[in-house]
Amino acid sequence: MRGARSAKWVAGAIVIALAATACGGSDDNSGNSGGSGAGKNGGTFRMGITEPVAIDPYNAQESEGILVTDNLFTGLYEPTADGQVVPALATSKKASSDGKTWTFTIKKGTKFTNGEPVDAQAFIRGWNRVAQKSAASDVAYHMAGIEGFDEIQAGKSKAMSGLSAPDPYTLQVKLSSPDFEFYIKTTHTVFSPVPKAAGDAHNKAYNEAPIGNGPFKMQGKWEHNKSITLVRNDSYGLKKAHLDKVQIDILNANNGVTLEYQGFESGQYDWARMPTPQLPAAKAKYEPQGEWIQEDTNGMNYLLPITDNGPMKNPKARLAVSYAIDRDAIIKGVFQGMMTKSTTILPPVFKDVYQKDLCTSCVKQDKAKAKQLAREGGLKPGTTIELGYNTGSGHEEWIQAVKQQLEDVLGVKVKSTGKPFAELLADQQKPGATGLYRFAWGADYPTPDNYLFPLLDTASINKDSSGKVTGDNRGRYSSKQFDALVAKARSTADQAGRNALYKQAEKKALDDMALIPLWNRTQLRLVNTKKFADIRMDFHENPNLAEISMK
Repeated sequence: MRGARSAKWVAGAIVIALAATACGGSDDNSGNSGGSGAGKNGGTFRMGITEPVAIDPYNAQESEGILVTDNLFTGLYEPTADGQVVPALATSKKASSDGKTWTFTIKKGTKFTNGEPVDAQAFIRGWNRVAQKSAASDVAYHMAGIEGFDEIQAGKSKAMSGLSAPDPYTLQVKLSSPDFEFYIKTTHTVFSPVPKAAGDAHNKAYNEAPIGNGPFKMQGKWEHNKSITLVRNDSYGLKKAHLDKVQIDILNANNGVTLEYQGFESGQYDWARMPTPQLPAAKAKYEPQGEWIQEDTNGMNYLLPITDNGPMKNPKARLAVSYAIDRDAIIKGVFQGMMTKSTTILPPVFKDVYQKDLCTSCVKQDKAKAKQLAREGGLKPGTTIELGYNTGSGHEEWIQAVKQQLEDVLGVKVKSTGKPFAELLADQQKPGATGLYRFAWGADYPTPDNYLFPLLDTASINKDSSGKVTGDNRGRYSSKQFDALVAKARSTADQAGRNALYKQAEKKALDDMALIPLWNRTQLRLVNTKKFADIRMDFHENPNLAEISMK
């Protein structure tokens, strides 16, 4: 998941909860998730975000949109804050011995807020809606392993052949290749069920006021660049939320983080980020009051190089950029020591696969090596490198530091351009994109596959006929060796065997400098603990709205 807000926080190390059933057994899960049930009901929780790309599950993709969609919809499984995978609407799952057929039993009796039943057909309807070629979904690739996905994407079919409902509350999924982690992927909002009222993916009325089955529902519609209002869904089929309402203001993308901070200080918001220069003062003021969150996360920050076009096409040029950056100086000077240097693509919370200092060019700035590699990689002095970033999220200071270092060390000219997040994403996608982009990622679901496949697999480039990239591999990195390693990992039933393959794939990508690691994500937030109880971040590093209660 791309992070518009850089809002990545997980309470503890991620646990990859792969049940033994993934190797051909079954499990029975009668429990469900949701609020603790112990808090007081009522209250309005207020916060600010920048304009989402989408709040309809067919294309919800970055932290802003996922925040809304995740609270409007409930799927088969969901991740807990610490990265375990627990059942939501799935009461059982069973995988075939070859990892190619999954059978899910769905909880009976739950409904969408318009009264339609949430059954197997609701899931099939939602998944096919996403996969349609006409949907042009940026997140449809999460379904790429389902049999018939290629045909529906090519416009040759209206439905994936791998989806069926043997009875109203049984969903069977046949995959084109083995995937012993498939059920984990269903925690993504793209796998949400939808009612018949959803229509196709470009039903504007539904896009702006989705009818879901989650703990909250829309009040009115999405007022673009103004607000989104959620209210408690009192007919929710699992544990009901405590909050009466969530008021989400959509802030100016150019100074959103500043407005959040000012709003918290004035009492307007109950949750906020801070401008980077204000971090020390904010910590000194709010940490003693118990209103400060500082946590290492599952998120990672990179520079995204466009690898098929322009000055970053040569791997040596990308390596030169990495060696030219003094990460330690930026962390000390810009972030006041509140970040840690990244030397990997996968985050440290994936302890079983973490390979510290795998990125040797990330460990320490080496100006001589950077200059040598620039020459060998065709990166000549005076070359212009585009550097794009999203405004309003506190990136300006470190972007300027990187720009200065690249110019000083490599003799290039760096043209840094800040745009609202949606525009930045569109720039990354466009045919002929070039240069470098500010890029961040946090797991949509708790497995290393969710970094390696979306960001770096050839299948995740997903170009349309114009050359526009509609998948998350915005750098257009393509390696048959890398793809084969990821595919082999998916087809490996043994967790230790999968981990070994993940490590090999990550090394291959870093040998090619497919992504340029910068720093691990430590997230800092202000929260109103005077008024609200049980506030923490969920797995997607947004506030756990369904569990927050009044004090």
